[in-house]
Amino acid sequence: MTAGRLPAVPVLVAAAVLLAGSIGLQVRRDRAFHTDRPAEHVLYVQSPEVVRRLALSFDAIVADVYYIRALQVFGAAQKKTRQAKDYELLYPLLDMATGLDPQFNMAYRFGAIFLTEPKPAGPGRPDLAEKLLLKGLKANPKKWEYVQDIGFAHFWGSRDYRTAASWFQKASEMPGAAWFLKPLAATTLAQGGQRSAARMLFKVLAESGEVEWMRKDAERRLRQLDAMDAMDALRRVAATHRSRGGPAPVTWDGLVRAGYLRGIPADPDGFVFVLDPWTGDVRMAADSTLLPLPDEPPPEHQAVPGS
Repeated sequence: MTAGRLPAVPVLVAAAVLLAGSIGLQVRRDRAFHTDRPAEHVLYVQSPEVVRRLALSFDAIVADVYYIRALQVFGAAQKKTRQAKDYELLYPLLDMATGLDPQFNMAYRFGAIFLTEPKPAGPGRPDLAEKLLLKGLKANPKKWEYVQDIGFAHFWGSRDYRTAASWFQKASEMPGAAWFLKPLAATTLAQGGQRSAARMLFKVLAESGEVEWMRKDAERRLRQLDAMDAMDALRRVAATHRSRGGPAPVTWDGLVRAGYLRGIPADPDGFVFVLDPWTGDVRMAADSTLLPLPDEPPPEHQAVPGS
């Protein structure tokens, strides 16, 4: 060991103890003086540079801690009721993680997906997703995946299909970009909010996802689209049955006996669809693992203006 230099691990432990102590002291202060927000909602150290000095060259490890905390915030909010969901700390935590480790690919890409997720399932902040990805692109200018993901944020989060198509096109022009980006840009521009465009996007993500979680998320969204197509078809079946003088109330068993269906219909995850016996409307089972389904734009917004 070099003379006059403390071992790295003891120094790191000491710094962690001091940091934890300062946070604990701040929590006690907040309780005593009744701050306007709960202590757990305060991001005490908001500067990556300050945390980097405290981390003593263990930036990547501390970045992992902030990223894990972001995952916890997202997961905890999803389990709460619609009114109680709170994603306030999600972006600051992701910003801190990527500030400490500018090469933290997973934090950029997963974080953008979390931020983009529409309400009530997520925070519905595609603007913050784009901000995070642009930060990643500044640190990694050859990362065409970040440009693709910005397009995804506009497609899925804000339904700005023209802007989404322009980002897909930009990504397609970068060195090493995937072949599918040019047709994806064209499909997005031509079809806008139609399910076929969404299906193509999620097929691309399912086939090109860098990690298993991204592939599984895209595959789940494809199953959601399959369920939505199935419900539309089942509504048409029920309407045909009613228009031909079929008896009311309408039931799945009745439609099977009448030869309209081969069996009781279920969504792609195996949950039986719910049929309104008087109106013929079809909806997902309340406990289906595919809920909540994505909202769709009104018919007049299905096409991209000027396309």
